[in-house]
Amino acid sequence: MCSTRSPSRRAPAIKDRAIIVSHGQPSDPAPAEAALAGFAAQVARALPGWQIESATLANPGALDRAFQATGPGAAIYPLFMTGGWFTSDALQKRIAARSAHVLPPFGQDRGLPEMAARVLQDVLAEHGWQAADTRLFIAAHGSGRSDRSACDTQDFARALARHLAFAEMRVGFVEESPHLNDMAFGLGEKSICLPFFAAAGGHVQEDIPEALALADFKGVCLDPIGCVPQAPALVAQALTHEKVTA
Repeated sequence: MCSTRSPSRRAPAIKDRAIIVSHGQPSDPAPAEAALAGFAAQVARALPGWQIESATLANPGALDRAFQATGPGAAIYPLFMTGGWFTSDALQKRIAARSAHVLPPFGQDRGLPEMAARVLQDVLAEHGWQAADTRLFIAAHGSGRSDRSACDTQDFARALARHLAFAEMRVGFVEESPHLNDMAFGLGEKSICLPFFAAAGGHVQEDIPEALALADFKGVCLDPIGCVPQAPALVAQALTHEKVTA
């Protein structure tokens, strides 16, 4: 009697490789490293046949281990919000001797404003608000080293405004003027705070809530834009587009 055997399932061959890199938390690297690994796993699920590694710059040796896992030629995806000092200088120095191509950071993705608009439309619908009657407060990092961070944030705000017209849109920063504390006052009850951050680190957990509490903010504060459920798909799309156009 002949037996029938089911064909064994083989893992898809690795076609492409990428490393998702973020800043991390220097004072306590492990939680941020684990969170980034979880994010990378979500990106990998959207990209069958890709090897997706992750590393935070704050975790000693993490980037070296990621390079060892992928080998040369991996694409580097900066899970940063702007092309400021960390993206343009710190990250570039860490990979200078590697054979790797660095993509634009998450915050500069052309699809991010549209994705953010969809997230905000869902929030408006949930509360029964109209954008024309609602104020948006974009809480961002900023930089004392480079004006690039603020410029990129303002570029995002302008692009977002083309998708969704709020009654007023404000931008405030942690590390430069106009500061969060100055911009959070008088937003009213129909208001939304959108943290322009890639992860829920110290600034999101401490600085933004402090500024909002000081301003007696009565609106809705969202998760960082890099933590919304749609974010991994946007990164996967960017990696795929980069591969096609490379």
